[in-house]
Amino acid sequence: MSADLLPFLPDDIFKIVFEKSPGSLLVKGDAPRFTIVAVSDTYLDVTSSTREAIVGKGFFEAFPEDKTLSDDTNARVIFTRVVNTRQKIDVPAYRFDVFNPDTKTHIKRHWSCCNTPIFDNEGSVTYILNTVVDITEEVRAREASTENENRLLLATEAAAMATWDLGLLDNSFVCSPRLAEIFGFSADTTVVRENLQTQIDADDMKNIVVPAYHKALLTGTYVYEVKIHLPDDSLRWIKTQGIVVYDDKKQPVRMLGTVIDITDTKRDEIRKNDFIAMASHELKTPLTSIKAYIQILAKRLIPLNDSFVNTTLMKAGNQVTKMTDLIHSFLDLSRLESGKLQMKLVEFDMNELVEETIAETQLLSPGHPIEFEPGRQLFVKADAEKIGQVIGNLLSNALKYSDKDSTITVTCTSENNNVKVLVTDKGIGINAKDQEKLFQRFYRVESDKMKNISGFGIGLYLSSEIIQRHKGTIGVQSEEGRGATFYFTLPAATGI
Repeated sequence: MSADLLPFLPDDIFKIVFEKSPGSLLVKGDAPRFTIVAVSDTYLDVTSSTREAIVGKGFFEAFPEDKTLSDDTNARVIFTRVVNTRQKIDVPAYRFDVFNPDTKTHIKRHWSCCNTPIFDNEGSVTYILNTVVDITEEVRAREASTENENRLLLATEAAAMATWDLGLLDNSFVCSPRLAEIFGFSADTTVVRENLQTQIDADDMKNIVVPAYHKALLTGTYVYEVKIHLPDDSLRWIKTQGIVVYDDKKQPVRMLGTVIDITDTKRDEIRKNDFIAMASHELKTPLTSIKAYIQILAKRLIPLNDSFVNTTLMKAGNQVTKMTDLIHSFLDLSRLESGKLQMKLVEFDMNELVEETIAETQLLSPGHPIEFEPGRQLFVKADAEKIGQVIGNLLSNALKYSDKDSTITVTCTSENNNVKVLVTDKGIGINAKDQEKLFQRFYRVESDKMKNISGFGIGLYLSSEIIQRHKGTIGVQSEEGRGATFYFTLPAATGI
């Protein structure tokens, strides 16, 4: 390295600075040789070379030319272009494997490089500064992203699932061809979001889609199931699931999601619900007769004053009542899922309904103490029978999962212009993981403590659906081993 390279910088200072620079190589512009005049330590490590072995040699003497490379990554082509065009040329990405002397193997690496011309006083390219940067991790991340996108594409195609992307600021809408097919068109049809919305059942649009959209803006999760009318007048069901994307100011900017045709599943559910409704209806008649026979028999045997007979008939009657309640629950479930569960709204005092429900419950479980102190009248406008069913379900759960001699406490209060009912027990409690799923259909907590407790897991699901249809809320507060408090709220009929 000579002092005439950069006369304004002492040779030893230039050498120290350059050799410690990250991934740099300095070659002369003496095409086609391109003599190497300086190299950094990092560059030597990458190429498994020594300074003595390559400085002073032509670039292609030190590093044999790979003629299989394209013009965009071929060093000879790029160096020549720099000399001829007198412009800097970047190579965004190329592969050069690094030799590992310990393992005697080459390690796959990706690089980007910058080739900067250095001019003499006459404007000719005297030197080319070749600087390389390791971009292996970025390339791997990009490859992983591409692979994930391909997997997602394969998964959506296998599941006959459509994808969509909605811009909330500019109302832009992009979707996969499958969405057109789901709505009854050919895959190459241009999809317009507003046109698709007209195919959604009008009631579902008003009562399901619009509320789900506004809820998604708050929760970040978009999900609903609705009916759609195809151009051939056939009826189908679809399920949409999506997420909301927010900007750095926590403002919603996009929605991303999927749509899948669930018609076959829905038809299976309809057939199942029809069967449940039919079977439940057919069972009601013989159970009503059995209950009547038990009541008649009990009256006829009163003169015998036989405590065993009386107790047995009372227990038999209680079991028939339980079976009748279960059948009513199945009927309500089938009506609920077919959209036929009707609500008869009347105004009533919640305290009175709680007292009546407790009295009915204690007929079935006479030995279990239930405490309730009614306060001032708290009126709601709701379906009294359905709300009574909810209270009964909460009491039934409390009785099932607590010791017989422990007290169940029921409270009825006013809160934020709502009426709130709470049922508290001192039973086995519920862990946090199960609390999130308690109100799902047919969900039952799996534990050794509960394996001998009967039930189908529909009581809390029905209760949740009934309360939601009254525009109320339902929930639970519990710790495992420390009992539980189930509660629900309903809008008050008058200001309280």
